[in-house]
Amino acid sequence: MKSELKVIAQFTYSTEAQIIKGRLEADGIEAFLQDEYTIDTDPLISNAIGGVKLAVWTEDVLRAKTILESVAEYSVDDEGKALHCPQCNSTQVKYYTTVNSFKAFASFLVTLLVSVLPIYTKYEYRCENCKNQFNLNG
Repeated sequence: MKSELKVIAQFTYSTEAQIIKGRLEADGIEAFLQDEYTIDTDPLISNAIGGVKLAVWTEDVLRAKTILESVAEYSVDDEGKALHCPQCNSTQVKYYTTVNSFKAFASFLVTLLVSVLPIYTKYEYRCENCKNQFNLNG
């Protein structure tokens, strides 16, 4: 008989949680998602309810956390190698959406009024070490 479920991670979107859940299940750990359908129905409330929660049985917590720590947190290229910041050469690079130009801001406002999610968004990489923002194509 299994003991009780323990939440080991929270995610803003269910897609992120599904990927990690699949990774845990591939290693034989039974995993469960909480609030995934609520957030899929209305993604804007994710922060309000604490995101999608990933839970495992208490006897699997240590193994699951070890697997979570092994999953790369930072961006990689198409070959799976860590991206390097062009300014400081750090590998602590993440992919972010930005609204830092007039075109992006105007598009964001218009689509926010017309629909739920913005149609036009701009993405950039940002180094967590030196905060440099850059694109791979120059």
